[in-house]
Amino acid sequence: MKLTRATSPLKGTVSIPGDKSISHRAVMFGALAEGTTEVTNFLQGADCLSTIDCFRRMGIEIENTPDLIKIHGRGLHGLSAPSGILDTGNSGTTTRLISGILSGQSFETVLTGDSSIQSRPMGRIIRPLTQMGANITSLKGNGCAPLLIKGCLLKGISYSTEVASAQVKSCILLAGLYADGPVSVTEPALTRNHTEIMLRSFGADVISHGRTARIYPSPKLHSQNICVPGDISSAAYFIAAGLLVPGSEILIKNVGINPTRDGILRVCQAMGADITLQNESSDAGEPVADLLVKYSELHGTEIGGDIIPTLIDELPVIAVLACHARGTTVIKDAQELKVKESNRLDVMVNSLSAMGANVTAMDDGMVIEGGSPLHGTVIDSVADHRIAMTFAVAALTASGETEILGADCVNISYPGFYHDLEKLVRQG
Repeated sequence: MKLTRATSPLKGTVSIPGDKSISHRAVMFGALAEGTTEVTNFLQGADCLSTIDCFRRMGIEIENTPDLIKIHGRGLHGLSAPSGILDTGNSGTTTRLISGILSGQSFETVLTGDSSIQSRPMGRIIRPLTQMGANITSLKGNGCAPLLIKGCLLKGISYSTEVASAQVKSCILLAGLYADGPVSVTEPALTRNHTEIMLRSFGADVISHGRTARIYPSPKLHSQNICVPGDISSAAYFIAAGLLVPGSEILIKNVGINPTRDGILRVCQAMGADITLQNESSDAGEPVADLLVKYSELHGTEIGGDIIPTLIDELPVIAVLACHARGTTVIKDAQELKVKESNRLDVMVNSLSAMGANVTAMDDGMVIEGGSPLHGTVIDSVADHRIAMTFAVAALTASGETEILGADCVNISYPGFYHDLEKLVRQG
């Protein structure tokens, strides 16, 4: 994929795909519920399709059409043993959350994924699941997938997670559906709470207080109708494009603005961004709004602490914003970027430097001195969808041509991304 600088403002309206996190959970919880769950605005990305495939292979009938997903649930104990290995593809969410569910089943499963998944740390879920009595083994002995999970009776625990990770928290809470007593999870910082919100809507007994979530064993879950809000992580690229290309004005429709996910809005506003929330509403506990984004002259800021879990996936594109901001931006406490689909810290520092940015690496983040003009170069996406989309935005403000290798990896979370971006460029 080759891109060049935008020669005119970006104008128009864009409707982004459904939230990836919520789409995953809708399929999983629908499969465990009694009755048929219907889901609209489902994200038809590769990661979420991996979740559908895994549950189909465990006996769940799922109808997938462009406008509607129907999950014919079979109850908490209705899954059946797959005939072979469950492959989660590139999806860390599928891998970690389904591990909690599998730990409480009456069968054993081998769970694996692509090369990226097989290098991502799974010890952070193996340890709490083992404390609950689960029989879960890293087959290569390295704390990563493939995992052998032998379902068994689980016990309630109180657990403090080592890292602020919604995937870890959700894995433990889902295992708690099958425990003999309450299960509580306390995090070092509050992470996205889609699991707690949606489980409550399905009828689970979940209580949240500060950084602790507690779930009680559930006799059954009940099917729901779910409209998935637009994914703020996908909206982030259009937010950045609108702020950076002079004269731009973009309306992004129906974006989820859950407070555990809206860190990018808070950081952009701290940098002087002109972003207005319109038509705010709530759907089944998930707040949504339209975002009106206008070109802005930005200034540097410091990003760290408890806000990091609320924008962890958006930090790469925030780094691009920082390159164009006046002054210094410091990103810290972001070690988790090293164990995403790629080592995003290293990739961002090296790739932005190759484009002419003034970026200094730190162990847990980076320091960016804004104002250095960017120029086009060849960017290796390292098969990371967020890296590919980040540098598509960077290319809009860089002189010359930017080539993104492996650009089609955006299909993991946003299959229509380049089409939507091009439409905004043409409308300008």
